[in-house]
Amino acid sequence: MNRCLPKPAPYLAAWRIALLTALLCFGASAMAQVTTARPFPPTAKLGAMLITHPPEMLINGQVERLSPGARIRGTNNMLVMSGALVGQSLLVAYVREPLGLVHEVWVLTEAEAQLAKP
Repeated sequence: MNRCLPKPAPYLAAWRIALLTALLCFGASAMAQVTTARPFPPTAKLGAMLITHPPEMLINGQVERLSPGARIRGTNNMLVMSGALVGQSLLVAYVREPLGLVHEVWVLTEAEAQLAKP
């Protein structure tokens, strides 16, 4: 008489875990895309940025410099390296540090750029 239940195949358990992980990741990415407005600090200024040779850049035609440890956030709010943006003219919101160097930059989406226009 065999009273023990048969053990499920080990690959089925791994398959279920992979499926649950994929569903959780999909749900998290779908929720992240729902948020549309990013909160910019009240001291943020708007401008057109062109990175010429990192850390040098132009904002509204004026030569500016990125601070050490500056953060540039793309349209998806993820960090972007300044070298990846060389030669691209982008509409941005930016904040300066106390010494006057540009410290935080947010690349604006089309919707944010439309809201920023007077």
